[in-house]
Amino acid sequence: MGVSRSNFVIRWINFCTMLLALSVIIFGVWMSTRHDSCRRSLTLPVLALGAFILIISLIGFLGALKNSFILLWIYLIMLCVILVAILAFTVLAFIVTNNGSGHSVPGLRYKEYQLKDYSSWFLKQLNNTHNWKHLRSCLVKSEDCNNLSKKYKTLKQYKSAKLTPIEAGCCRPPSECGYPVINASFYDLSFQPISSKHDCKLYRNSRTVKCYNCDSCKAGVAQYMKIEWRVVAIFNVILFVVLSMVYFVGCCARRNATANRVKA
Repeated sequence: MGVSRSNFVIRWINFCTMLLALSVIIFGVWMSTRHDSCRRSLTLPVLALGAFILIISLIGFLGALKNSFILLWIYLIMLCVILVAILAFTVLAFIVTNNGSGHSVPGLRYKEYQLKDYSSWFLKQLNNTHNWKHLRSCLVKSEDCNNLSKKYKTLKQYKSAKLTPIEAGCCRPPSECGYPVINASFYDLSFQPISSKHDCKLYRNSRTVKCYNCDSCKAGVAQYMKIEWRVVAIFNVILFVVLSMVYFVGCCARRNATANRVKA
């Protein structure tokens, strides 16, 4: 690849990523203004990611613009670190999300989930009191459970619904408890549960309690995280391929800058 072509490609790629980084930073600033503490907790990671992308893009852009050997070397080193980090995270994500699946229940269109089915990493994170306290508060504020009665106005609609993992695990008691269903938000807890499972004793119809302290809720969150992590892992594979091509073009630009330096 020629000098002008490789430098042109690097300049435009990094110009576009600088615009992307500025958008990420603006989004992070917007998140910091939200009243929701769950969203605000992501502000610093988002701002840090935006700043990191901006710095790398700026170095790559200036390196290609000035045909600077030193700046292009710094750019390639930082890009290499990112590639290694993406590869490591992707491998970890596939390993962590390898275990765990739902269990079909007769008469239900959705599955129920058991915490023991998931990887030890998920178990450690979800059984950590501090972590779960924060996640629990986010689940309560999300209104997912309280909105079920609005989504399914009749008992027939609710029983034939295809609930999400969090709705199935956190908004209702496990089916093995045997509590009669009144509507999408209430169960008749005056009945003695069929199962001795601890989750059956923890469930309450209260908006702030539900089954948020249940292992079934943690399992539902684990399944949700598994799905999200798999999506991120697949995206990372694509990103790794794209960045590898950018790295190749950057190597061409760096090699051309080195050749020009030697001639000078």
